[in-house]
Amino acid sequence: MRISFLLLTASLCALVLLLAPASEGCGPGRGYGKRRLPKKLIPLAYKQFSPNVAEKTLGASGRPEGKITRNSERFKELTPNYNTDIIFKDEEDTGADRLMTQRCKDKLNSLAISVMNMWPGVKLRVTEGWDEDGHHSQDSLHYEGRAVDITTSDRDRNKYAMLARLAVEAGFDWVYYESKAHIHCSVKSEHSVAAKTGGCFPGDAQVILEDGTTKQMCDLHPGERVLASSTTDGHGPLLYSPILSFLDRQPNITKIFYIIGTNVGLNITLTAAHLIFVTDCTGGLNELGWEETAEGPFLGSTRRARLSWEAGLRTVFASEVQPGKCVLTSQGKVATLSVVTFVEEQKSTGLYAPLTQHGSIVVNGVLASCYAAVDNHHLAHWVLAPLRFFYSFMGPSEPQTDGLHWYPWLLQRLGKMLLDAGYFHPWGIEQGHR
Repeated sequence: MRISFLLLTASLCALVLLLAPASEGCGPGRGYGKRRLPKKLIPLAYKQFSPNVAEKTLGASGRPEGKITRNSERFKELTPNYNTDIIFKDEEDTGADRLMTQRCKDKLNSLAISVMNMWPGVKLRVTEGWDEDGHHSQDSLHYEGRAVDITTSDRDRNKYAMLARLAVEAGFDWVYYESKAHIHCSVKSEHSVAAKTGGCFPGDAQVILEDGTTKQMCDLHPGERVLASSTTDGHGPLLYSPILSFLDRQPNITKIFYIIGTNVGLNITLTAAHLIFVTDCTGGLNELGWEETAEGPFLGSTRRARLSWEAGLRTVFASEVQPGKCVLTSQGKVATLSVVTFVEEQKSTGLYAPLTQHGSIVVNGVLASCYAAVDNHHLAHWVLAPLRFFYSFMGPSEPQTDGLHWYPWLLQRLGKMLLDAGYFHPWGIEQGHR
């Protein structure tokens, strides 16, 4: 009874904590706080694309998976869009422009609403959708129903720059103000999105224990102490932080993970929606860290180095990390900056999201957050304070049932109601699964 009461108290405290930043940073939840000012939309410039990476890279719509024809097995992946708020040019008179993946359809329907809200009486117009006639360049995503070219129904080219911005806000994975005559938009494949949802480490990822040995994530247990940062912002020296519980634990599931490689050979593997500490590589890489001392509880000097990169240290989603950025790595007992040299994808088995007392963890020698899905590490650390306090008071949790912990599951549901969609990674929360 006492444990149930404490759990209930913890969840209520989390709700209060979540309401506060939601009302202050994003406007009212349900009639709470001040009215949120409308978000300022900045039109795209001609020839600008968002995100600012190539279309067929990991950070955008991803690699092509091959042409889809009416006779291919994958043709069933395409679904017709009969939204009456969208005008389809369909110059071939075959209905091809209406065929697209479900993800593309969802984003297009969302954009159609935005267009009508922005310009009353104007509708979204699709000039090119799925291409079965070979009119586009090789490997074009039009051949897979993952790309559309759009205009407004009045064909007012003065609106196209803002139309591109609306497409970005609607959730297209890549938007390009490609031509004075249209905007090009594309999305990731259905397989890619389904395989990347969630925010965890694979089972073979390694952590460093207090005795200096390493242990695989799949063998880790609550109560063990692992290397982590002593401060929430990642600036502090390293220490050993206790594992309190697992926010997610699914040993038998296979997902696509990002491998972020560094110039020192330390490569971290994590899902796209997981947060990792990054900064710009400035100040010189030969004096980046905290010198080791023999005294004190920390694995580094309590005198923190005042380097220019400190102000830029932040957490971003793993899918946003690009070569040339720097991450914090641990070589021995010293935290240093290392340059990201590559970002790749890899399928691995097991999903593990350990929660430490300090909210961070060194995995494969690279410092990462314990949190995922929401783009604010400090917010996540704040709303999980009741859970950390509970386990600190009651002791680490017993081995948990596989799956997502009930507490972050509740926070995800509350967050989706109270926070703008822009706070969440598009693959951070699995639909229909948790």
